[in-house]
Amino acid sequence: MGADFPHTPPRVLVTKIGLDGHDRGSRIIAAFLRDAGMEVIYTSPWQTIEAVVALATDEDVDVIGVSSLATDHLLIPKLMTALREAGLEHVPVVVGGIVPDEDEAELLAAGVARVFHPGARREEIVAEVGRLAMTSRKGRGWIEERSVI
Repeated sequence: MGADFPHTPPRVLVTKIGLDGHDRGSRIIAAFLRDAGMEVIYTSPWQTIEAVVALATDEDVDVIGVSSLATDHLLIPKLMTALREAGLEHVPVVVGGIVPDEDEAELLAAGVARVFHPGARREEIVAEVGRLAMTSRKGRGWIEERSVI
């Protein structure tokens, strides 16, 4: 199921912030992304916003994925602000898990690239994370646009 990525595989940070310790979903997503040929940096639950920003910087990630099964997704606007302040506004953030519709609108307004709800298909998640990683790299001048013939 591995994909053909130009240069090096996308680097994806999969994490949980706040006090939500339910990590089964994030572990499954991390495995999906690895199986698709991406390099995954996985954290244990209970990460702080500062720790996620530091790890994203240190690991030079292309995408950050945050899993939430409680109300910890409400911390994500603060994460988005911290990423901008750290000069990481080019790193797209995706959120997966239990996110009510009214909260999804707030996350998207804060700059989240995509929210995945329960039942999202593996292929959809992998394709979108891969697309966001390549868009992030193009925006930073790491890879050039190539036309497909």
